[in-house]
Amino acid sequence: MPVLMDAERVARALTRMAHEIVERNREMGDLALVGIRTRGVPLATRLRANLRDITGQDVPVGALDITLYRDDLMRHPVGPQPVVRRTEIPFSIDDRRILLVDDVLYTGRTVRAGLDALIDFGRPKAIQLVVLVDRGHRELPIKADYVGKNVPTSARESIRVRLQDPDGQDLVLIEKDDEPK
Repeated sequence: MPVLMDAERVARALTRMAHEIVERNREMGDLALVGIRTRGVPLATRLRANLRDITGQDVPVGALDITLYRDDLMRHPVGPQPVVRRTEIPFSIDDRRILLVDDVLYTGRTVRAGLDALIDFGRPKAIQLVVLVDRGHRELPIKADYVGKNVPTSARESIRVRLQDPDGQDLVLIEKDDEPK
């Protein structure tokens, strides 16, 4: 499997995105990061550290589980049940600018589920999307505001993000699927 990003490149991309966030959001007081489980959460935590290094201000971080908001949840009624994890947003999102963080943007369906879930929690002032990898291939008209790396892929390929927090290493891999989709 080709490695697209190693730990150093992931760190550089997150630092660059943090600088872009600061440039576009001069006022940090109403900003909050919400990571989509699973790998969006450690990415949001790392972005918070980068933002703190740049601005000296601490931005709150939350974790969002979008499992029950997915539109494909019941598409395959026979099979393994989805694992529902906790949503932990220990602050009000009302009148805040929310940075919704995910690892890979592909069709836009996960992000759409994340937007639906956020709206159930309150009324944010604005929502900006932050992704480590953008693959293209949208089924929905969703565009990330901050992107670590754009990686054009075919439908037969997939991107796997492995982060130190859940996986023990930092790698962004591209895999080819031998089965046509």
